[in-house]
Amino acid sequence: MVTNVTSMGRSGVSDWLLQRASAVILLAYTVFIVGYILLAPELDYSQWRALFDQLWMRIFSLLALLSIVAHAWIGLWVVITDYLTERAIGSKALVLRLLAQGVLALVAVTYTLWGIEIIWGF
Repeated sequence: MVTNVTSMGRSGVSDWLLQRASAVILLAYTVFIVGYILLAPELDYSQWRALFDQLWMRIFSLLALLSIVAHAWIGLWVVITDYLTERAIGSKALVLRLLAQGVLALVAVTYTLWGIEIIWGF
């Protein structure tokens, strides 16, 4: 049985709500970007740069980035806790599960910091 120690104190309902909210933000961001590209057939670098230089677009991009990370973390946490179990792989399951979650957390933090650096130009 998977203990609550690796879920960081979240509940299934909060995970479900966060997953749905992040999906809505990602949908809105995708629709906006695709619409912007389709409505500007002569799009060049200066127009693209002008769009991403605006504060509201940077905030929207940051929300999309955080949504990707949250959505992926919850989804992968569910997969890891469902498939890396003692019943499926034996006594090393806890170690493998924690190792996998640690690697995924490191990747998530790295991508988040890197994305913030790109969006805000630090």
